[in-house]
Amino acid sequence: MIAHVGRIGQLGAAMLTVMFFAAALLAQTAPPAAPSDPIEADWRAIPDDELLVVTLGNGRQVVIRLAAALAPQHVGNIRALARARWWDDASVYRVQENWVAQWGDATEKKPLPAGITDRPAAEFEVPTFRPAVSMSRADSYSTASGITADGWPVATNGAQAWLTHCYGMVGVARDALPSTGSGAELFTPIGQSARRLDRNYTVVGRIVDGMQYLSALPRSDAAMGMYASVGERTPITAVRLASDIPAATRPHFQYRAADNPRFAAAVAGREHPKPPMVGLSGAAVCDVLPAVRRAP
Repeated sequence: MIAHVGRIGQLGAAMLTVMFFAAALLAQTAPPAAPSDPIEADWRAIPDDELLVVTLGNGRQVVIRLAAALAPQHVGNIRALARARWWDDASVYRVQENWVAQWGDATEKKPLPAGITDRPAAEFEVPTFRPAVSMSRADSYSTASGITADGWPVATNGAQAWLTHCYGMVGVARDALPSTGSGAELFTPIGQSARRLDRNYTVVGRIVDGMQYLSALPRSDAAMGMYASVGERTPITAVRLASDIPAATRPHFQYRAADNPRFAAAVAGREHPKPPMVGLSGAAVCDVLPAVRRAP
């Protein structure tokens, strides 16, 4: 019995030795950090009251980061609508191929809560064009574009500045002017960006989690992608600000800040890809949106 125990001990020691050398070899062969890799300090917390959690009828959730500083009146309406639980019986009622998914009250008859109007002051533009990282080339929709320090895609024509309608950004649907939209009806571009909507519709945020649950919905063949029947719509059971969700269960997210040389290197890498990728020394601002992650 003693000899048997001894053999087991020798085997265990041998296994530990193998594991030690394997770990050492792995450490030696692990690639070094690239200049474009973020460090921990590059991740910044998104405030809880800037996270809008949309729970669909199947239990899946879509999380929107609100651009509170860039569209304050419309975001104020959205916060009030969430706190009034206005969307709790709403639906995703429009999914148009290669264009947008849209949600809210499909009947357009549900009254808005007191104090909310569909004609707040226009917020199609933002106060200044001040990106932390600029794209090296102009695009078809602006003379310059880039990413702000806090992660928003912006563009300019030299006189005005605005948030861009990239894939996953959230815009405010509206009737014809002078309506600017209350924020009760929202949409997100799916399949591609929708830059031709820039400066014509207010951008209020970006979907940072669960975009696949909207982009994968069945497309409607009806006019403008509106579902022809109630049964085709995707129900929405709840919309809440994360700050109004119990602390133990609320989600927390972080965005990758752009005001550092690592993010600049990441953008440069996208603009000048290494072979066999082919580039033209430029990229679109919608191609370099900063990563967002759940807080570790």
